[in-house]
Amino acid sequence: MMYHDFFSFSQPPFSIVPNSRYLFLSQRHKEAIQHLEAGLGEGGGFAMLTGEVGTGKTTVAKVMLANLGIETKAGLILNPTFSDVELLEAICDEFSVPYPNAASLKQLSQAIYQFLLANHAQGIQTLLVIDEAQHLAADVLEQLRLLTNLETDSHKLLKVLLIGQPELQEKLKVPQLRQLAQRITGRYHLLPLTVKEGVKYIQFRLETAGGDSSLFPTNGMKYISVQTQGIPRLINLVCDAALKSAYQSGIKQLNLSLIQQACNNVMLFQPSFAVTDPIPSVSRYRPVMISLTLGIIASLGVYWWAPHGLDKLIGNEFATESVAITPPKITREVFSPNLELLLMQSSSLEQSIADLYQVWGYQASVLDQLCMPSESAFRLFNCEYKDGVWEDLLALNMPVVLHLDIGLNGSYAVLYRAHNDDTIELLFNDQRVRFDQRWLKSIWTGRYHYVWRSEFQQLLKKGMSGEPISQLDSKLSALLGESASNSSSFDEGLERKVKVFQRWQGIEVDGIAGKQTLKVLELLTQESAPSLQTSTAKELSSVALKRSMIRTAMIDTSMLRLAKAKSEAVIPSRLALKENH
Repeated sequence: MMYHDFFSFSQPPFSIVPNSRYLFLSQRHKEAIQHLEAGLGEGGGFAMLTGEVGTGKTTVAKVMLANLGIETKAGLILNPTFSDVELLEAICDEFSVPYPNAASLKQLSQAIYQFLLANHAQGIQTLLVIDEAQHLAADVLEQLRLLTNLETDSHKLLKVLLIGQPELQEKLKVPQLRQLAQRITGRYHLLPLTVKEGVKYIQFRLETAGGDSSLFPTNGMKYISVQTQGIPRLINLVCDAALKSAYQSGIKQLNLSLIQQACNNVMLFQPSFAVTDPIPSVSRYRPVMISLTLGIIASLGVYWWAPHGLDKLIGNEFATESVAITPPKITREVFSPNLELLLMQSSSLEQSIADLYQVWGYQASVLDQLCMPSESAFRLFNCEYKDGVWEDLLALNMPVVLHLDIGLNGSYAVLYRAHNDDTIELLFNDQRVRFDQRWLKSIWTGRYHYVWRSEFQQLLKKGMSGEPISQLDSKLSALLGESASNSSSFDEGLERKVKVFQRWQGIEVDGIAGKQTLKVLELLTQESAPSLQTSTAKELSSVALKRSMIRTAMIDTSMLRLAKAKSEAVIPSRLALKENH
């Protein structure tokens, strides 16, 4: 490209053509790989990966395929627009399975079956990956399900990974495909990059191309991440346009103004995005006006994007927010009948928990929706419920499912956002509603369900070694203000840190990182967790540890009050460490 020499690049840094050298795996990409691999293990027949265009679904698939051992034979089918016969022919072609001309479904199925049996006899697992699977017709998907019926007493001969856009999820909801939907043992919906990940992504590609990672100013990289909504393909297009513009103007160091212009030029041709203002126009939402009477009639704005489901409502951390008119003071006595009717229809706890998982970018299984412990060694998330007060939710600072005193048995909704103007947002029944938090407090029973990402799969104690030990030491050291040992062995130094942490958190002090200790540690260090509260400038200036200390109030509310009262005091954990020297 024309700007290569000008910026001293060895190759194009922002080409949209896939290149293994530019493989950037965000935390969500890694989670997708981990979860899909787990879903395809243990005899599972189907896994599904969905995401918007350009979020990196194909990248995830290629990484998975590259990591397969010699005991797995994989085939990849791209852009399928097949009939059922053509699908089986494509599978045979991909795996070099011979078949007669004008073969029938029965002949093709038999040829594939013999191929699968031969692989199984050699200890080889066969995996079929279908990209752009949203294009498959219902009868073709059903034929695919029939193929996975081929099995031994305990083993699926064929495993299938479906990759597609969000429409694939909707397609599998039709009654005709309910058997296929029930067989999907691993699901993951890939969200775009966060703003922080978007910045790292741009820097990574600049460095990989031999350029200067500071070529784009930080505020410019954040602007690109927000305006492209974190979609890597769009980030590439904007960055490429910005570099071309800088080259044509003879500018060696890009500035925000130039980046904004390049962003506008690119995003004008992306009909799904608006770049001029991150707050959407009301026309993007279908309004329902709900009257609330308090001596006079006041209107509460309620907006949702019905055709696209919950994922379009929540987006990611830079998703647009619904516009609302803050109502006057609301009490339980002036409860809106219209809003009550809407919430009464949200009576399924399981569906609300599924919505909560989707906020995390994860499609919940049936077991996940029940919020029950699993006997499986692999657990991507944990789920629990508690009874508490409003301050506990703010301390946790993550979206939760609330039990509301509406109807005979109550209703459920996801508390998605708590704003600085004392309004909140709820998610329920594919709707996103914003109104005064005082009204919510008057109908909340005090019970809430929450989830958090698992990072440790077993108890850790002195004498053990491995990557989990290094991770434990790193997290504890960061929280306690100590230097990490960079050791993978659980020694006396790490045991001391565990004891200090346990004393700080009011956990039984035994120096063993057991279930309760690891749970609290995971909650304090959820790096990519969705945030409940929007941040003011004052909150942004607070140190991360102070926020972490406040979040521990979910375990002990009294600690929250103490932390707030002594927010400028010396960190207790550091004092505790000195006492143990």
